[in-house]
Amino acid sequence: MSIKRERSPSPSPALGIFRSQSIEDQKSIFVAAFSHSVPVKALQSLPEFASATHRIAAWRKRSRQRSLLPETKTLYDLGHDDDGEKWAGARLQYVLEDMKVEGTVVVARWYGGVNIGPIRFTHIENTAKECIWKFKSADADARREHEAKKRKLEEDKKRREFEENLRERDLNIFVLRKLLADKTAKLNDSDPVPPTPTKPMDYSKMSLEALKRVDKARDATVAFILKEIDKVDEELKLVEALEDSTQDSWKDAEGQYDVTKDVTSAIQQSET
Repeated sequence: MSIKRERSPSPSPALGIFRSQSIEDQKSIFVAAFSHSVPVKALQSLPEFASATHRIAAWRKRSRQRSLLPETKTLYDLGHDDDGEKWAGARLQYVLEDMKVEGTVVVARWYGGVNIGPIRFTHIENTAKECIWKFKSADADARREHEAKKRKLEEDKKRREFEENLRERDLNIFVLRKLLADKTAKLNDSDPVPPTPTKPMDYSKMSLEALKRVDKARDATVAFILKEIDKVDEELKLVEALEDSTQDSWKDAEGQYDVTKDVTSAIQQSET
């Protein structure tokens, strides 16, 4: 017995069809094709299978019916077509169930004129498994690519949010510094010294991690300026309270002076 494997065309993920390499055994040739979405009749009618002696097929599709049992979440419609190769379709159906894949698989066999016995079922199963594995590998790659794109979109969204927040935070910090300068000048009875404008930072060139670090630094800066403003406000309150107390003392002294003057004037008038 001689078994020969030949390379088949590469998978066609764009069409949703994945093909196995061919196996040749005593002039019998086996080639499989799998698709998650192409119907069984269309897969059996592929041009490269037109001259095949048998086009064995099996399918496993998610059913529209719902299970009444809570532990059974998904029902499947199963079926197979021996196409003249007795028991071969059932073997393919088992391959689909064992690999837990949804779709249709077709194995084409060109009979070479020599009966090869049960080994034909091994070739049928192996070619089917190969094209299914190709589909699973491509599907996993597509899922990883999808997840990577999703993460990229989420990261870009976060970047834009950080950039907008940081630009607004920079403006708030400038306003707070000016407010602190005005209050400090009032406390010291001097002219306010306006804060020096800083050059706007280009946040678009920073990584997301760098933006997070800058955001924390801006939080600390805002907290520090607010604390300084609170200190100056407290000192201003003390100064105002002291000024009010001094003014009240002067008023009391002026009031006492006025009373003494009035008494003296009354005494002088009585004497006369």
